[in-house]
Amino acid sequence: MRFLYLCLSILLLNTSIIKADDWGKNGHRAIAQIAESYLSNHARDQIEKLLEGESMAIVSTFADEIRSDSRYNEFNTWHYVNVDFDLSYEEAKKNSEGDIIQGILTCIEKLEDQSTSKEDQVFYLKMIVHLVADMHQPLHLGLEDDRGGNDIKVSWFGKSTNLHRVWDTNMIESYNMSFTEMAFHKYPLTDDEISVYQEGNLMSWFDETRILTQEVYLSAEEEEDLGYAYSYKWMPTVRKQIHKAGIRLAKILNELYG
Repeated sequence: MRFLYLCLSILLLNTSIIKADDWGKNGHRAIAQIAESYLSNHARDQIEKLLEGESMAIVSTFADEIRSDSRYNEFNTWHYVNVDFDLSYEEAKKNSEGDIIQGILTCIEKLEDQSTSKEDQVFYLKMIVHLVADMHQPLHLGLEDDRGGNDIKVSWFGKSTNLHRVWDTNMIESYNMSFTEMAFHKYPLTDDEISVYQEGNLMSWFDETRILTQEVYLSAEEEEDLGYAYSYKWMPTVRKQIHKAGIRLAKILNELYG
């Protein structure tokens, strides 16, 4: 009994220190699944070789999983960026430890470099699959004062949470679809919309998401109890962001491996 109690205590301790998943596992896996469907044949073959048969959906949560391992602490700041709303990314003071934009650019640089070892290629491929997804979650581009909405306390169907987690996980979990259902029961995008989403570059996508970030900050009051009405209004936006992220991730990977 003592041994069982000890094991349970260790499990609870380890669970408590793991940071919340960005977009939740289902969100990340759906984005990766969508990206796979937009890959060129050559890019798909190259990625399958690197991942040795593992799907992009499986590796999409890797960057969150390593956050519980102190050996990877240097990558923790790659999941977000804090920029005041009256400043552009270029104008803002940069985090010396890195941010999501610097992280994505580093991944691209490493994957373009022919001298990068296979082990590092696999690592940075897994990272970019995750980080492009994070960049389309609006509160990963939030304000430093409230840690991207983590300190904005709200309730979700009566249970305490925060605005960041509502967007990361709560709405997606309440939607009650598997990641494959989210990927294949697509948000109704026209061919023209898909073409528009593929246009631009990392910074134009960042600027676009930042506009949404400001809207999300105005979408709820501190201590507000959110539920059906909030999900009805904002879940279509979540689904659209998930599909944008998948389409744009595929564009980056096609340029790297096409």
